[in-house]
Amino acid sequence: MDIKNFTLVSPLTALQTRRQMLLSCLAVAAIASRPGFAAGALLPASQGGPKPAGGPHCVMIDPGHGGIDPGAIGHQGVKEKHVVLAIANKVRANLAQHAHIQTRLTREQDEFIPLFRRVELAHQHQADLFVSIHADGFTSPSAAGASVFALSNRGASSAMAGYLSQKENAADDVAGGKYKEQDNYLQQVLFDLVQTDTIRNSLTLGRHLLNHIRPVHQLHSQHTEQAAFAVLKSASIPSVLVETSFITNHQEEQLLETSAFQDRIALAISNGIVDFFAYFDAHQLRAGSAAHR
Repeated sequence: MDIKNFTLVSPLTALQTRRQMLLSCLAVAAIASRPGFAAGALLPASQGGPKPAGGPHCVMIDPGHGGIDPGAIGHQGVKEKHVVLAIANKVRANLAQHAHIQTRLTREQDEFIPLFRRVELAHQHQADLFVSIHADGFTSPSAAGASVFALSNRGASSAMAGYLSQKENAADDVAGGKYKEQDNYLQQVLFDLVQTDTIRNSLTLGRHLLNHIRPVHQLHSQHTEQAAFAVLKSASIPSVLVETSFITNHQEEQLLETSAFQDRIALAISNGIVDFFAYFDAHQLRAGSAAHR
């Protein structure tokens, strides 16, 4: 799908009222659909009320896999879970230089976080963006390059996107079946009206990320791909998944282990996020000026 013609649908602040409504509904749905789940798990975001206008943006960075789930493993034994945590920490350090951006990580150590919980954490922190970082594998070692993915409700945009989404969505399998039933939370948040805007904003975020990744690393896909990644299924938070490289490619496995490459790809991701917020803020300013004319 060519995203060049996608335009910003609405500023992030315009989604806050919708988000509060959604969070209230989600809290009720979560309690009703998951016996034994802590009733307050979704409540901190809604209890805090709407985010103040002009406040800092919050980004949830999600290092994929972790703990008993190693993710993809390279031919030399490099594990995806370790590489992506290192990159995520570098992204957080880069964004810390921007006073108007706050950064959270879904995991800060080598631990297993189920997919639904990663989405819930983003809502708890009232995140404005969700960026999941990966270094996946493929059946052929020739597959190479970085990719950015957004959610699709209408099937995958390519065979590779479909393959990777199925692979990533199986991450909870390593923990057994106890997390499978909780995916109904992810299905319940697919409110069409809000999510359509969110997906379009996710595609805009993907474009900004690709613009910065392109100069520092080859791209597997030149445009933001789309597939039904479970970890991207937030109805109100623009969300993307970044495949930094293919760890099953011999050359890229070696690259992923180096601090130099981790620094470059982390800076590209960080700069893409900064540009995205600048784009939103400029749009919000123009919209505010037009409203007062």
